[in-house]
Amino acid sequence: MVRPAVIAHRGYAGIAPENTIAAAERAAARDETAMIEIDVRPAACGTPVVVHDERLDGTRDGRPLTDATGLVRETPLEDLQATSVLGTDEPIPSLVALLEAVPESIGINVELKSPGTADRRVGEALPPDERDRRRRTWRPFVECVVGDCEAFGGDLLFSSFCEGAIAALRDVADYAAAPLVGADLAAGLEIASRYDCEAIHPPRTAISDAGSSESTATGNADDDAGVDLLERAHEAGRAVNVWTVRNWVQFDRLAAAGVDGIIADYPRLGAAAGDR
Repeated sequence: MVRPAVIAHRGYAGIAPENTIAAAERAAARDETAMIEIDVRPAACGTPVVVHDERLDGTRDGRPLTDATGLVRETPLEDLQATSVLGTDEPIPSLVALLEAVPESIGINVELKSPGTADRRVGEALPPDERDRRRRTWRPFVECVVGDCEAFGGDLLFSSFCEGAIAALRDVADYAAAPLVGADLAAGLEIASRYDCEAIHPPRTAISDAGSSESTATGNADDDAGVDLLERAHEAGRAVNVWTVRNWVQFDRLAAAGVDGIIADYPRLGAAAGDR
């Protein structure tokens, strides 16, 4: 059995301060890491920064995400770079700074989180008029992100829950793309087909196998029931990278099902039992 590629979720968020340079460096130093997944959104000036949440005052298991408050998109870049992420000495980095710290032997999965607005139409396949409007909304930020990535010589894969981001990317650059899929599997497959995406990123519960206790995500629409996302994606020549895996049982089940990549919170989940 071919083992799936390991994608370090926010730089292995289970063991490091997520989306920081330290997390990226530690993840890159592990032999198993094929790619590091990061989240990008704009600072007040429009500069792409690496942070997942819309707000600076979120929490992780009761711990403050940062020592600051407010919206990322309203915060000056210099203030973001002075934050403390999860009580560490690591600040929120700019995209440029993080990429400079990662060797080009490691790929980067850049998740486009927001173009600087809260109205994003997450997880939807959009009608043509709305699709074009959302493309225009995303394009300035996507152009900034792509510009910041140009000096990075490693593999790049751009993903997003928002169709507008994928549409803008296809207008701006010739990089690999992947829609992130939520509950609506059919919408994810439609978006992947519309933009001829190289991959698709479903939740782990969208991949079923005999004997699994995890429920298959079938979306809200009746016609989503029974969608075999893995089969349909592979038939179209698309890789399937699954999020987010937190233990070796989940990892082994998904590997046996035949996924191509696993976005993981912890390293060594795919190691042999005696080496974990």
